[in-house]
Amino acid sequence: MQSSPHKGTGRIAGLGPALVSALAFGGSGVAAKPLIEAGLDPLHVVWLRVAGAALVLLPVAWRHRALVLRRPALLAGFGLLAVAGVQACYFAAIARIPVGVALLVEYLGPALLLGWVRFVQRRSVSRAATVGVVLAVAGLACVVEVWAGLGFDAVGLLLALGAACCQVGYFVLSDHGGDGDEPVDPVGVVAYGLLVGAGLLTVVASPWTMDWQVLAGRAELAGAAVPAGLLLAWIVLVATVAAYLTGVLSVRRLSPQVAGVVACLEAVVATVLAWVLLGEHLSTPQIVGGAVVLLGAFIAQTSTPKAAPATPVAGGGGVPAGAEGELSRESRPA
Repeated sequence: MQSSPHKGTGRIAGLGPALVSALAFGGSGVAAKPLIEAGLDPLHVVWLRVAGAALVLLPVAWRHRALVLRRPALLAGFGLLAVAGVQACYFAAIARIPVGVALLVEYLGPALLLGWVRFVQRRSVSRAATVGVVLAVAGLACVVEVWAGLGFDAVGLLLALGAACCQVGYFVLSDHGGDGDEPVDPVGVVAYGLLVGAGLLTVVASPWTMDWQVLAGRAELAGAAVPAGLLLAWIVLVATVAAYLTGVLSVRRLSPQVAGVVACLEAVVATVLAWVLLGEHLSTPQIVGGAVVLLGAFIAQTSTPKAAPATPVAGGGGVPAGAEGELSRESRPA
């Protein structure tokens, strides 16, 4: 059966924000690394990133304050998993295992997401989406050169896997609440998610111990001395505010599993930017791997997610009554 032109348009409209989100998220490491090398603790950089973004979106949160009573569980879950969980688990993991290995394990999230769709929601998964995930993960293995660092411990691996699980929560919760009688504004969800995440990370990061003088100085980027405040502004406004907003919008217009595969481009973007700005050159396997990731993302994006059954599935586990349509919709018209 031929797909509707509106559905195709919806997928194309969703791909744009997904690519913007991947570009924005991918640029965070290039801006954060000079700050870390200038003397900031990695966890303090994460706190500055999330707390700064929450402050920027504070007026938005006030405008959508009714969400606190309407959907408190959604807001708390987004802040815990999509913001604080991903960031804290990943940075804790790289303290124990190589960054490349941690990044690859974290980006098993799209594969785990397919498991959620298949075994928790009990929906069939398209072959194209499955092939796209397999190609994307294989390409990521080349991009991060996973074979170059295998000396990691079990705790570090579990922390990276925790980041992957939190990433699944990001895509599922981003999709949740988009339809129904009272759809939830994704901008409000992001604003409150960042507020919740900032509160949780404050306890973990202890920002009162941070060397605040670093932010008044300069950090080296691409051989030039760049104001640390400018790098922080990029991390907050582009790599967090813009990245989360476009990411949530892309999930609403695509589907969690397709947007998850496109998000794998973040690793490619981060590697290319590190090559250009930090002098971390790409090897031939990394270039090949980047092409494979792009191919996997394209294959998954061109497939339309299968619709959920009209009636709730008994024992589906974790999907509230009436939410099946929210978590399993086909691509929306632009």
